[in-house]
Amino acid sequence: MENMLLWLIFFTPGWTLIAGSEMEQDFTWHLRRVPRIVSERTFHLTSPAFQADAKMMVNTVCGIECQKELPTPSLSELENYLSYETVFENGTRTLTRVKVQDLVLEPTQNITTKGASVRRKRQVYGTDSRFSILDKRFLTNFPFSTAVKLSTGCSGILISPQHVLTAAHCVHDGRDYVKGSKKLRVGLLKMRNKGGGKKHRGSKRNRREASGGDRREGTREHLQERAKGGRRRKQSGRGQRVSEGRPSFQWTRVKNTHIPKGWARGGSGGAALDYDYALLELKRAHKKKYMELGISPTIKKMPGGMIHFSGFDNDRADQLVYRFCSVSDESSDLLYQYCDAESGSTGSGVYLRLKDPDKKNWKRKIIAVYSGHQWVDVHGVQKDYNVAVRITPLKYAQICLWIHGNDANCAYG
Repeated sequence: MENMLLWLIFFTPGWTLIAGSEMEQDFTWHLRRVPRIVSERTFHLTSPAFQADAKMMVNTVCGIECQKELPTPSLSELENYLSYETVFENGTRTLTRVKVQDLVLEPTQNITTKGASVRRKRQVYGTDSRFSILDKRFLTNFPFSTAVKLSTGCSGILISPQHVLTAAHCVHDGRDYVKGSKKLRVGLLKMRNKGGGKKHRGSKRNRREASGGDRREGTREHLQERAKGGRRRKQSGRGQRVSEGRPSFQWTRVKNTHIPKGWARGGSGGAALDYDYALLELKRAHKKKYMELGISPTIKKMPGGMIHFSGFDNDRADQLVYRFCSVSDESSDLLYQYCDAESGSTGSGVYLRLKDPDKKNWKRKIIAVYSGHQWVDVHGVQKDYNVAVRITPLKYAQICLWIHGNDANCAYG
């Protein structure tokens, strides 16, 4: 039943049910020109202490109504927020100041969905609608194979052959880098090789037969006995792993980490949830299919107003957990929703499946980073949401710069 539901979710085109009837809607990725972000100067900073505790929640969040009252940031403010820190594997750190070009400043646009139900429970709302992905046909194939696990306890998503997108709070609390982030590792899902020992045994047999001699029979009996014991052990271990439903990981060290200055404000103020995203560069490139970055559309341009993401929720013992839900509210930088999620899933890539305008195929792109559960001030009342940070044109340009090292490949998104 679960497999059937997943097939329907992932391979049914964009149909929307309205008043009991089906109506096809044209949901398309529309490429748009993005502002240019250019590196101006890079400074060396003192090495961080790596003493912060990983926090899954920002203490104070300017809510939807609060954000409507905020003035549009000036160009100099945006350039300050989009400047970024880079911390390297050896613990050294730099700050890069940037210039923003070709930007048209527009008034902050905040849209509130009318009639969104008020929830009171935290993180998992009512009936738990999450799916644990246990079938390897799904687990090790796109899009689920793009999900990764961080050694600090968060999730992330592959966005290039050597880069992972995650939440900034997974490696930095706004003032210092968290404990363990100096030797940060990323776990990539991998398929276990069921026939791992067969080739090895065959090669030994070939060497035995080539050597000849009277010792051949005795050696064969000895190796056969060892092989039987090895098979018994492997079968026992395999049965245990399947029953537990736990994936296997290939762990890779992180070469460097980029965090926007809007988040890493140090002593100058609290971290801003709008900038809760970070990019990790791996020491070794992987060969998996990754998910491309996209610019977040408004709720009205999302099929059914739905978003999707997969991560490693702490309450499910390293299982990959998938969920989808509708977005309740949005601001210029955040998506507010009630996707069921527990700690450990923060940092997951939130994605949509829309039509490619040229190839007329359906394509998934990352449009936000899941930040976690937050209390938000709405009309003077504290409401709890699960929040995701949207990929805006400016953030798209910044992350693209981090990946490529220049803005040459970042003109459209």
